Amino acid sequence: MDFRPGNSTGIFVFLLATLLHLVTVPALNITDSTARQSIQKTYDLTKYLEHQLQSLAGPYLNYLGPPFNEPDFNPPRVSATEKIPSAMMDIQLWRNLNDHLRLAENYRAYSHLLCYLRGIDGEVAWAELRHNLDHFCSSLQGLIISIAGVMSSLGYPLPPQLGNPTRTRAGVPNDFLKKMDDFWLLKELQTWLWRSARDFNQLKKKIPPFVAIRLDAHGF
Repeated sequence: MDFRPGNSTGIFVFLLATLLHLVTVPALNITDSTARQSIQKTYDLTKYLEHQLQSLAGPYLNYLGPPFNEPDFNPPRVSATEKIPSAMMDIQLWRNLNDHLRLAENYRAYSHLLCYLRGIDGEVAWAELRHNLDHFCSSLQGLIISIAGVMSSLGYPLPPQLGNPTRTRAGVPNDFLKKMDDFWLLKELQTWLWRSARDFNQLKKKIPPFVAIRLDAHGF
């Protein structure tokens, strides 16, 4: 192709062919840009929820009272808490899951955890603590919606609907075990949020940043 001075037609054809090639490169696809933005938003929301949980956990553990608010209290899980989604999977097993499965597990877990949190919210007697729990629930609902957005932008189907799961105290025989239930709920939330932040940070690195190319029309 002739690129000698004055041959603007040759330059135009070359640039047009280059642009047509670029729009076919996956890294520059608008879908990838949308996915990256969605992943970044979800990561930021996860970190925000981590901060919110830190502010919420102390007052709530004080509300539960001793021994739950003691720094070295670290009880084993009991049967009453087994319905709470656990994040205690071996880290290597978790990493061996593909992105779709990890996203689906996050979506399911937070949906169940939100259900349990809303149950707590309705039982708390302290007005300020109840307000903070309600705010946290709203943020967690936003995270679930954001995870669904990430899955959609990557072309993954959402997990089957969970229906309308409800948290029940049926079968929890005494007040201590009810408090143990709440203690483990906060503990699992902390672990899920920490791991989710790592997941979304790694996931966004797999999606190259969107590159915008500006062409000057000088000489045409």
